[in-house]
Amino acid sequence: MEGLVVTSAFWAGRRVLLTGHTGFKGAWLTLWLQRLGAHVTGIALPPADDDGAFGALGPWPDLDSHFVDIRRRPELRAVVERSDPQVVFHLAAQPLVRAGFSDPIDTYEVNVMGTVNLLEALDRTTSLQAVVVVTTDKVYADSGDGRPMAEDDRLGGLDAYSTSKACSELVAKGWVWSQKRPGLATARAGNVIGGGDVAPDRLLPDARRALRIGRPLRLRYPKAIRPWQFVLEPLHGYLLLAERLVECPLATPPALNFGPTHEAQIPVAEVVDRAFRMAGGGRWELEDEAQPHESPVLRLDAGLAAETLGWQPRLDLDQALGWTIEWWRAEAGGASLSALAHAQIERYEALVAD
Repeated sequence: MEGLVVTSAFWAGRRVLLTGHTGFKGAWLTLWLQRLGAHVTGIALPPADDDGAFGALGPWPDLDSHFVDIRRRPELRAVVERSDPQVVFHLAAQPLVRAGFSDPIDTYEVNVMGTVNLLEALDRTTSLQAVVVVTTDKVYADSGDGRPMAEDDRLGGLDAYSTSKACSELVAKGWVWSQKRPGLATARAGNVIGGGDVAPDRLLPDARRALRIGRPLRLRYPKAIRPWQFVLEPLHGYLLLAERLVECPLATPPALNFGPTHEAQIPVAEVVDRAFRMAGGGRWELEDEAQPHESPVLRLDAGLAAETLGWQPRLDLDQALGWTIEWWRAEAGGASLSALAHAQIERYEALVAD
């Protein structure tokens, strides 16, 4: 690992397996890995929306893409064995809190047993060097005091999404212990924003849709505090973590938080107000129907990532929102979103290298 800069010196020619490559973060990570020269094999469901990141960042002529449900062990195992990966990023998941309320069985099957199935398939690989299992800031039990959560805080959660991801953390820990295989760590990121996220019930995609149709955005919990960060911030952390796992697995923490500065961990309503000001319009109103419980405060302490990897956030919240709205405007104007994504990665790499 060359300082904080992720370079092709490490990644060029390396065989990488990425689950969830058709999702928002997965598509961005696929693009970045390909820029670095990695040979990427993707496993995921087909993209849910052609307007999302995977469709916008394509075409993908050099990507070995497989539409496989990670709950289907034979198909998953076959792709894993053929790709014989050196590095694995596990992002495939049911990623939405509210979807966990409506379909908890699917949420547990994908997030828990999907992780079990992947790790079982990896037992058969011969070249494996590092595995990064991506979870979420919501794996932590609510402390009730609003303090930033650190890696040694208790796992928990109250809803299906949160508890399923906490379970996947335990599955990953058990695999390392039972198989006596170092080189695996979990990564817990905050509320990620950026171009190409079109998921329902996420703040910025919902804000974008409200702007398009000229209606107010309805907020469930405007006072809820979350750790907001641009998509490239945690992805940079995942890449650094994988490099560290390859080079010194026994000295790498088993879990790391990747979160923004304290100033970017603010209420939902303030994020929307800033975004609408930058976009030149829009308004919000309070959702008047009863809503499922969500934690009022989620904050992350990313000090361990800074200490062990030298990682730190490079974009403040206004920059993160500005880069996201830059995508909205490019999309509305018919510009190449793939070209914009490459340009944003280049800008981010320059910030890291500075």
